[in-house]
Amino acid sequence: MLFDSGVGGLSVYDALRVALPDAPVIYAADFAGIPYGTKSEAEIAARVAGLLGRMSERFDPRLICIACNTASTIALGTVREVLEVPIVGTVPAIKPAALASKSGVIGLLGTQATIRQQYVDDLEREFAVGKTLHRHAAPGLVDEAERKLRGQAVNRAVLAEALQGLSEDSKGIWIDHVVLGCTHFPLLAEELMDVAVSELGWSPDTRFVDGAIGIARRIADRLDGQEFAKTGDNHFVITGPIERAAGLDAALSARGFAPALPF
Repeated sequence: MLFDSGVGGLSVYDALRVALPDAPVIYAADFAGIPYGTKSEAEIAARVAGLLGRMSERFDPRLICIACNTASTIALGTVREVLEVPIVGTVPAIKPAALASKSGVIGLLGTQATIRQQYVDDLEREFAVGKTLHRHAAPGLVDEAERKLRGQAVNRAVLAEALQGLSEDSKGIWIDHVVLGCTHFPLLAEELMDVAVSELGWSPDTRFVDGAIGIARRIADRLDGQEFAKTGDNHFVITGPIERAAGLDAALSARGFAPALPF
C-alpha cells in the first residue's frame, strides 16, 4: 500500500511499477487532510498513525510505503511503533545530490514542515559535509502537481517563484542539483527544468533529483522472494468526499487503477 496526502505518491508508484510490475497496489490519498505541510508535527503524527492503523486492519497489506516526505520525516517512527506490517518511508534525496554535485551547492524544495525537520538536519550533516544546502518552502508546487494530474494547466509563475526563492538564498552561486523534497514535486520535473532554463537562465546542466527509484528498490528488497499475481486493476481510495477525486480518472486509468473509492 502507498499512502500520501494526495497524488504525489504516484511518482513513487511509477518507479515501483518498474521494480515490481506484477505487484497489486492499493493507493490511499488523504484528501481530507491535505495539505500536510502547514500542519503541526503533532497533528501529522496523530493523523497518519491513526489512518494507517485503520487502513492496515481493512486492507491487510504486505507492506506500507509512506510516500510523503512530510509524513515520513514526522510520523515514520510512530507508525513503526504501532504497526507490525513493514513500513518504508521517504526522505529527501540529499545523499545522491551531494555525491553528484560539482559546484558543492544544493537546493532543497519541500513543504514548510519538511524543510524544518531535524531529520533533514541530520541528512545534511551526514551526507553533505563540505557542501552548502539551501532550503526553500514551496507549498504551491503541491497544488500545481495536483492540478497537472487532473489535466489542468500548470501555473508556471508558481514554479518560477519557487526556483527564484532558491536562487535568492544561494546569492548567485550556481545550484547544480535541486532535491525535490516532496513526492508531488517530481510530477513537475519537466516543467521545473523548462522554467529554470528558459525563464530564469539556469544552466541546462542543472539536475532535479528525487528518491522515487531508491524507494521502489527498497520496497522490492523488503518484498524479495514473495510471489505476486496481478489479476485486476489497482485500487485508489481517498478520505473525504469522493468529489475530491474529480478529474483524476485519466491519470489513474493510465496507471492501471480503477476509479477512486471513498475510505
